[in-house]
Amino acid sequence: MNGVYIISAPSGSGKSTLVNRVRAIVPELKFSISYTTREPRGNEKNGLEYFFVSGDKFEEMITQDDFLEWAKVFGNYYGTARRFLREAEQEGKDLLLDIDVQGAQQIKEKLPRAVSIFILPPNRQELEKRLRTRSLDTEAVIQRRLVTASREIENYWKYDYILVNDRLDESVEALKSILLAERLQRAVAQGQRQSTTGDIGLIATAERCRLENVRERLQPILTSFAQTASGR
Repeated sequence: MNGVYIISAPSGSGKSTLVNRVRAIVPELKFSISYTTREPRGNEKNGLEYFFVSGDKFEEMITQDDFLEWAKVFGNYYGTARRFLREAEQEGKDLLLDIDVQGAQQIKEKLPRAVSIFILPPNRQELEKRLRTRSLDTEAVIQRRLVTASREIENYWKYDYILVNDRLDESVEALKSILLAERLQRAVAQGQRQSTTGDIGLIATAERCRLENVRERLQPILTSFAQTASGR
């Protein structure tokens, strides 16, 4: 089986930008476009950012077991179609999933070897700034997203890698390194190639993002969200 990569992040963390940049530079990746019942935003086009479907159509797909995972978020359905996994395997590519915390847990239950990556903003204040700058949401929605972010971030420990998105170029390099290092280690384990001295830097960059290696850096980020949630 080829690799499956799960990427999750609170809304406004810059996940979509990171994923788009990495997709442009990492070969042999198949991106799973989620289905949703929400309305398109801005210049979003059906089949590019999302497949936009009706509630009845989505529920029909649930009944037919067409989804690897699905969830209802902010009153709208989101889901990942099983067909993307089949297509990735047929094409010999790794599958990249851009999904929320609920979906990630469902995927890990079905595909335990999937590699999970959680993207964090530098702090709560920066996340709020990004949400306001993109001018997509009302004040009520922004506040709801911040509350949801605080809850989602509590699940960071369930992920294999943590990436703090404070400098975009560095974050792109780190995410690329994670994907390629995991691909390399899988190839070595399967006897398809041997690791070389040229791989050392790649693996080192990825390892710096492993959960056990970033706990100290995470503490002030977690504190910024905890203080807000408690009203301090």
